[in-house]
Amino acid sequence: MDISNRGVDDEAKLADRNYIRWDAEGVEKIPEGEEEDIKAVAEMINAIQKAQWNSHRHCYSGTHARTQGLVKGKLVVHDNPAHLKQSLFDHPAEYPVVCRYSSEPGDPGLDDRIPQPRGFAMKVFNVHGEMLFSPASDIPTQDIEFNSTPALDLADAKTTREIIDLRIKYGNNQPELYKQLEARKDTELQKYRDTVRNTHLESTRQYSQTAYRFGDYVAKYCLVPSSETQKKLYEETVKPADGSDILSRWLQNFHGEHDAEYLLQFQLCENLEDQPVEYAGKVWDPEKYPWQTVATLVVPKQDSFDWELKNFWEDQIRVDPWHGLKTLQPMGGPNRLRKVVYPASSALRRKMNARPEVNVKSLDEVP
Repeated sequence: MDISNRGVDDEAKLADRNYIRWDAEGVEKIPEGEEEDIKAVAEMINAIQKAQWNSHRHCYSGTHARTQGLVKGKLVVHDNPAHLKQSLFDHPAEYPVVCRYSSEPGDPGLDDRIPQPRGFAMKVFNVHGEMLFSPASDIPTQDIEFNSTPALDLADAKTTREIIDLRIKYGNNQPELYKQLEARKDTELQKYRDTVRNTHLESTRQYSQTAYRFGDYVAKYCLVPSSETQKKLYEETVKPADGSDILSRWLQNFHGEHDAEYLLQFQLCENLEDQPVEYAGKVWDPEKYPWQTVATLVVPKQDSFDWELKNFWEDQIRVDPWHGLKTLQPMGGPNRLRKVVYPASSALRRKMNARPEVNVKSLDEVP
């Protein structure tokens, strides 16, 4: 399931391709029973959070519970060709951002030596336009989230309900969990998370996994480490002697000595059968549908593990792809699920930790 970035030299050819509009017939099809599946998943995530609280006497998010690092920087939008002048990326600009590196599972104490998907999220500030949420004018931000695996194992609401149920029942018994997964048609997709390459987060490519509106079109996005220093770190993998917090320490060492840069790229939808929007378990082939760069994320040298910022992010901030521009609207079943599950997870976290949710409006409000 490893996919590689390809260079794009012929902008004219890419501009002339038949990209599917976001509002075209058949882009989104809500399956029967989805609402019930989503409600059940929200309840399961809350159950996981309550189990966390029982173990740690603190409530975390249902996924991406372990913070590996937090940094501040800027998103620099390029002077893009006409077909990429969409939404936030329709003109050259710079936006302040705050970003979080994480491990994807819901266990905040997960040992870094255990291979699992990793996450990256950013809040982009000074974003103006018609928003998906209210009161939009008071919160000029765009939330963008990523995962280190290009396909999402929780590929739709029905699959999510089934898989989370299995993880709750057999999470502490991997042989039995694998027995259950091997009885499924999507066995390879579900077991892939345990075989991911456990490498330096600064060299790890990150993916949206799910589809989003991209102005007039439909797209997925990714974040590609672009400095030579970052690329070289890809050869460095976690070893048993490295310690349970190696990923955080590697990030601190890197960010304390180096600037970081990432390319933000979009992959536009051209064929709904080959590039499904409703099912996020399939990789959109980058050889057929190239990644195209629209912006650069720039992170200057800094301490990547500030305790005040860590606690503020975990206890009071919510990153939600439904917090942002209508022209970057999340699409497909997994994102409709997030629209319900994320607020439910956040609400329980605020209640159990007695910490109010804070919708930060500028980078100046971030510790």
